[in-house]
Amino acid sequence: MIPGISITEILLVTSILFFIGVYGFLTRTNLISILISVELILNASVINFVVINKYLFPDILQGVVYSIFIIAVAAAETALAVAIIFNLYKQISSVEVTETETLKF
Repeated sequence: MIPGISITEILLVTSILFFIGVYGFLTRTNLISILISVELILNASVINFVVINKYLFPDILQGVVYSIFIIAVAAAETALAVAIIFNLYKQISSVEVTETETLKF
């Protein structure tokens, strides 16, 4: 582990990061802000995987492998979400969630 920092302190920081992401996801109306909040939630889970794996099984890299997988999925999700947001902006000239109600398919 990191000298001078206990696992509870790291888990406290990642819990705060997670709940900031949840709060941002539930309260924001801008699609870009919602996407950033989802990324905060995913990053908190990645840090938890690495820290708990390092604490329980320091010789096994299973948590790191899961973390790399989560980062890859998050990158693909971000690319897809940004493409959808760009297309929405082209059609309705806004990235607000309330404006997407007027969108006709």
